Amino acid sequence: MRAVADGRPERTRKGYAQDWTSRSKFCAASGVPVLAVTPGTLVMFVEWLWAQPGWKDGTFTAPSTVVSARAEHGLKQEEGIARLSRNRLKQLVKEMEANGETRGRGQAPPLLVDHLVAISAACPDNLRGIRDRALVLMHFAVAGREHELAANRVRDYADTPGGIQADMRVSKIRPRVVPVPYGSRPSICPVRAWHAWKEAAGLDDPDGYAWRRLHNRWNTVMKGGLQPESIGDIVTRAGERAGIEIRFTGHSPRRGLATSSRLKGHDQIVIAKQGGWAPHSKVLAGYLEVVDQWEDDALLGVL
Repeated sequence: MRAVADGRPERTRKGYAQDWTSRSKFCAASGVPVLAVTPGTLVMFVEWLWAQPGWKDGTFTAPSTVVSARAEHGLKQEEGIARLSRNRLKQLVKEMEANGETRGRGQAPPLLVDHLVAISAACPDNLRGIRDRALVLMHFAVAGREHELAANRVRDYADTPGGIQADMRVSKIRPRVVPVPYGSRPSICPVRAWHAWKEAAGLDDPDGYAWRRLHNRWNTVMKGGLQPESIGDIVTRAGERAGIEIRFTGHSPRRGLATSSRLKGHDQIVIAKQGGWAPHSKVLAGYLEVVDQWEDDALLGVL
């Protein structure tokens, strides 16, 4: 189990570690032994978390500690141990919604093609602008997660006659190679934008990071790659620079590709393959349902 845990992306490991830290605080406050991971104590943990200021609804911190208990501490538990805590969390969310209460920021808004056009046009004609344009466009094209792009090296974007083969080697679900064709509009073509960034930044080392930090003062290209959080910040700033009132996050290009692809009639399996979702992902299905509701509405042709 230790080997499996160590094989997870760094961001995933940090998330589980933070969840276990929260559990340790709960145990200290309630007198529950930290390794007493049972259905009852998990429900207690949910109740305790829910009372904490700013805790986000839908964050399955309590159930996720079962993974840490097994992988990091060698505890053996029966199947379905977290079911009661998950059900209690769902009840609390329903009660919150019934009372008109809101918590957290909700789902990331999709970054769509029209937004890409505005973002690309607003990027300045300098290294920072060239990088930001290429990063946002590629982020959208591969429906990437922030940690996937942060791990990319120059060699992971291989030129082909039809465009680029983007190798998402580091992925929370599974590695994948994503074909990125030339776009019909040069201003938002991820292939052309990548070539422009690669040339402007002098990325001639195949093993060097594809997406680089820039010096805060001199705007020169640095050897270090961007952190996943920094990629999200670039997406947010790109939207603000373009004057778009929606506050995009690092997940917005990923959701935007799913939404835009569905609007063009692509099947869920095709979209899932592009973005590395599980073929029947409930999260992806939820994104697509937002699009499909207007195509499959029971009122169409009635009124």
